[in-house]
Amino acid sequence: MVYHPNPGRYETMRWRRCGRSGLQLPLVSLGLWHNFGENSQPENCRRLLRRAFDLGITHFDLANNYGPPPGSAETQFGALLRSDFAALRDELVISTKAGYTMWPGPYGDWGSRKYLISSLNQSLKRMGLDYVDIFYHHRPDPNTPLEETMGALDSIVRQGKALYVGISNYPAELARNASQILRKMGTPCLIHQPRYSMFERTPEQGLLDVLGEEGVGCIAFSPLAGGLLTDRYLNGIPADSRIASASRFLTPDNLTPEKLAIIGQLNDLALRRGQKLAQMALAWVLRNENVTSVLIGASKTSQLDDAAGIMNNLIFSEEEKAEIETILGGNSLK
Repeated sequence: MVYHPNPGRYETMRWRRCGRSGLQLPLVSLGLWHNFGENSQPENCRRLLRRAFDLGITHFDLANNYGPPPGSAETQFGALLRSDFAALRDELVISTKAGYTMWPGPYGDWGSRKYLISSLNQSLKRMGLDYVDIFYHHRPDPNTPLEETMGALDSIVRQGKALYVGISNYPAELARNASQILRKMGTPCLIHQPRYSMFERTPEQGLLDVLGEEGVGCIAFSPLAGGLLTDRYLNGIPADSRIASASRFLTPDNLTPEKLAIIGQLNDLALRRGQKLAQMALAWVLRNENVTSVLIGASKTSQLDDAAGIMNNLIFSEEEKAEIETILGGNSLK
C-alpha cells in the first residue's frame, strides 16, 4: 500500500534548535539500535517508521554497527527509505555513526581517518543515500590524535557526504576540545549524543554546561534506562521484555529491589501528573534547555504514541523536581 503521511504531522510535535545551528530537531527522535536487524519483521519496521513520521518524528538515528548483525539496520532502513520515503527525503534528518568494530584488522574500528571515511562510504551504500544529515564519531579513540578524527569529520562535510557532524560518548573536556578543533576548521560540531536518564546523570557533571558554552546541541540516548523507567517491570518481568530476552545491555541484575522501589515511587508521581512513567522520564530529560531531543527505541507503535504524548505535559513544578531528587536519592543509581 502506498504511504500517504499524516498531513497534520507538524501540528503537534515541538522542536528545538540544535545548539547555535539553523537545524531544528523534534523533541522526540527515533533510534534504530534495536528492532531493525535481520531478525526484525520488515512490516513491523515499516509500521514503526510510518507511525513515527505521522507523529512528526522526523529524525531517524542509526550507526554502522546497529543490527544485529552490524550493518543490517542501515540495510533495512535503506530499503524502507526507498519504498516509502523516497519523495520525503528532504523532510527527514538521517544520522549514522562510526567508532565501534565493523570489520577485522586495524582499519575497522575506532577513529582513524581511514576507518571513518571508509565506514561512512559503506553506510551510504547500505542506505542508498548520497549523504546523511548528521555523521557522528561514536566514541573517543585513546590512540588516534583528536585532530585526525576531527579532521576526518571536517573532510566528510566538505566532500558533501554529511551536512553536519557530531560526537557521542565524549566526556566533558574532550567534547570541548573536539568542538574547538572543529570550529577552527570551519565545520562546527552540531551535536553530542550522551547516555542520559534519571538513572544515568553523568552529563550533569559538566558535559551539559560545556555543550551550552560551546553552542553544541545534545540528544540523549537511553533516556528510559533501557526500559527500566517504564511501568513494564512493576509487576514482574514480562516474557517479551528485553530483560527476559537475556539482552547483554539489560539483565535481571539491573532490577534490584531498591531500584524497583524507586521505579514504583516515580510511577506514583507520574500518575499524579497525568502521565505514564515513561512519559515523565522523557520530559524530565528535556527539562534542561541544553537538551535538544530525546532518542527513543520502539518495538510497537503504541510506544511511539506514548512518547509523542509528552508534548501535553513537559513542565515540572519546583515541588515535583524536589520530589524526584528525593526519590532518586541524589545519586542517580549509577
